[in-house]
Amino acid sequence: MKKTIFSFYLMLTLVLSVQAQVQSPSQFLPNYGKQITYYHQVENYFKHLAEKSTFVKHQKYGVTPEQRDLNVYFISSPENLANLEQIRNNNLAAIGLSENKSQMIGDKLIVWLSFNVHGNEFAGTESAMTVAYELVNPSNAETKKWLENTIVILDPCINPDGYSRYGNWLREISGKKTHPDLSDREHMEVWPGGRYNHYIFDLNRDWAWQTQPETQQRIALYNQWMPQVHTDVHEMGYDSPYFFPPSAEPLHEYIEKYQKDFHYTLGKNISKKFDAQNWMYNTGERFDLFYPSYGDTYPTYNGAVGMTMEQGGIGAGRAVTMSNGITLTIQDRLTHHATAVLTVVESAAAQADVLLKGFRGFMNNSRKTVKGNYKMYVMKSNPKLVQMADLLKKNNVEFSYADASQKASGFNYNTKTEKGFTIEPNDLIVKVDQQKAVFAQVLFEPNQKLNDSLSYDITSWALPLAYGVEGYALKNSLAIKTKAAIEVIEKGIPQNVYAFHIPWNNRISAQVLSLLHQNNVKVRSAMKKAVFGDVIVEPGGLIVTKADNPKVVDFEKTIGELIKIKTDYNYIATGFSSNSKDVGGENFNLLKAPKVVLLSGKGVGSTEFGAAWYYMEETIGYPVSVVEVSNFDRLNLFNYNTLIMADGYYDFSEDQQKKIGEWIKNGGKVIAMNSALTLFEAKEGYALSPFATEEDKLSSEKEAEEEELKERFLDFQDSERRYISKSIPGAIIENLLNKTHPMSFGLGDKYFSLKTDDRHYSLLKKATNVVYVPKDYKSYGFVGNEIRKKLNNTVSFAVENKGDGSVIYMVDNPLFRGFWENGNLLFSNALFLVD
Repeated sequence: MKKTIFSFYLMLTLVLSVQAQVQSPSQFLPNYGKQITYYHQVENYFKHLAEKSTFVKHQKYGVTPEQRDLNVYFISSPENLANLEQIRNNNLAAIGLSENKSQMIGDKLIVWLSFNVHGNEFAGTESAMTVAYELVNPSNAETKKWLENTIVILDPCINPDGYSRYGNWLREISGKKTHPDLSDREHMEVWPGGRYNHYIFDLNRDWAWQTQPETQQRIALYNQWMPQVHTDVHEMGYDSPYFFPPSAEPLHEYIEKYQKDFHYTLGKNISKKFDAQNWMYNTGERFDLFYPSYGDTYPTYNGAVGMTMEQGGIGAGRAVTMSNGITLTIQDRLTHHATAVLTVVESAAAQADVLLKGFRGFMNNSRKTVKGNYKMYVMKSNPKLVQMADLLKKNNVEFSYADASQKASGFNYNTKTEKGFTIEPNDLIVKVDQQKAVFAQVLFEPNQKLNDSLSYDITSWALPLAYGVEGYALKNSLAIKTKAAIEVIEKGIPQNVYAFHIPWNNRISAQVLSLLHQNNVKVRSAMKKAVFGDVIVEPGGLIVTKADNPKVVDFEKTIGELIKIKTDYNYIATGFSSNSKDVGGENFNLLKAPKVVLLSGKGVGSTEFGAAWYYMEETIGYPVSVVEVSNFDRLNLFNYNTLIMADGYYDFSEDQQKKIGEWIKNGGKVIAMNSALTLFEAKEGYALSPFATEEDKLSSEKEAEEEELKERFLDFQDSERRYISKSIPGAIIENLLNKTHPMSFGLGDKYFSLKTDDRHYSLLKKATNVVYVPKDYKSYGFVGNEIRKKLNNTVSFAVENKGDGSVIYMVDNPLFRGFWENGNLLFSNALFLVD
């Protein structure tokens, strides 16, 4: 007995001795709270905590595009950490996502803390170190009580590449003394800024879409844990008071009372801490819970209480003088964050039972008591479903494929009407009766209910329209035979092939064409349907002939290997078409391999550039030269045949504009998007004009003047709401197609464009209006009353031929955030198929 007691006290002494060696951030990092901490120093500090404290366990969950580690740290009692895997399984078992449940371990609450999704909001990561320390601090008995029933999963930096870009810049330009005056360069961040990841994507808009590697790896881990609380830690403009829950309207109608109640509890608890310190704050303003791809809404739609914390700090550098004359320091910012975040953990631990009950009810009850109008979604068989299925898998949304035929009736997304149809084999089916019931409905719901039009982001994202597939929402869940996957039969290629045919119908088509061009394979594309026995080549279909490629060694094997990722490819044994569209005729144009330059730098929209860069590098894997606008005079345009101008304001001189014009006439192709169109708008020699006639212009000017006169008598208070009647924060707009033009190939019968601003042009003269908004168009999401009328008969995507070249006008951005799949194909058409 004495020996047992002695061993116990010896072990306790050793534990306390190790715990006593745990250093605070200011002890470990000499400049903590005074200067930004390098990312490797952040990792070193958390390594120190994991080595010195029995309350911390480290897990590397991925790497960034720039090869920095992505890390989480599990913080809880040593007993809980010893049973971490079983606690995880128990949590999943309680919502039907695991069968491996242990009765020996009690329920534990899981709180996930995410910091620094935006790299230049660095007080988040700085505060993460204080939060972690206070949770494990041997002298802090209170936090140890929280950890008895709570697992904290702490991600100190979601965006290491952006954080490092900003941190290295700030360190490089910093002097020995701080410069709170706004004129100093440390308050003037250079393009593209540290907010974004390597590909200049906003990771806080990517949670649901998972286009970026950081998001993909994080969400995979998130779905393995499914926490009850998620806190997303941000910064905003340096002059803004702190924001914490409750969130602002609009709140999605699927959000439950327990989630709102805990927001209110947090508001009360955090405000008490802030009041005691006389700190300024606000709640219920600006930061809503609607768009599903944020760090607060994605967890919310997956049953957690999701929330955003916002500290003033963007543009502050190391210290800045605010408008009230007070100097805001790094220490101030991180202290505010740490106080708020620790209060979240404290409040959650105190309400663990309530939160667990609410979470489990959200996940389990939503299967049978459907929140929305529909219980089943059917996507008609389409090659683009390959990408949709990939998205659903990433989000753990269950789906299957029909293995029989059955008559049905449902809401048709394209027509916005109830319509009869037949479910056929290989149609994709998503039933709401699943563990991810609510999230599935959020993705597919045709009409998201917006209870306040003052939204922070886009207001519609219906997947069938984003992917360009025929979709139906059904009010009843039908019993039909299904299968888990579509069987792909491996093709046998004969020894002698006349030509290979690659259908042009999804992003994989563009990836294959990219590979063929990079391997110097000559490719043709069909302008009209051509029939070769059982093989039907639709417009845009690619043809690779042996005749065009005599130097390709072992033609059948070589081409077969290049195109194998496109599983619906086939081959033809003859160039003779049964409908007079022979391979050697004018129907099959020989495609020119693009030589692409993409402009970047000051004046170019950062994320819009990033979307184009990511598309080239990752979506299709095609070479692109990136050139700063400031170096434009050093660029020999004639070394390229394609110029991409992402959204931005290009301050080109008259001589530079002439240079572009001459290059176009000699065979160059410009793809200009959004604000880049102003370079050509109403310019001599170009067709782009906001108005079809002078009368239309005068009428618009008169209407604007009359509106200004009326506004003189309107009250100031409602000015913001009046403004939104002229705006589109992000809505889906129906477009018709000129289906004979290559830029429309593969898109379907219509194109639904995601419109994110009020820019519009009348149908162009002396150009081809390929994609355009008809009169009385259909729309999804919020469209202001005034702008709605002005969009009738306007162009969204047009092509103007000039000499031997062309200008492609993209009024909307088809690459917006990388998730509009039919937009990826439209841009591929512009890049590869349009001369």
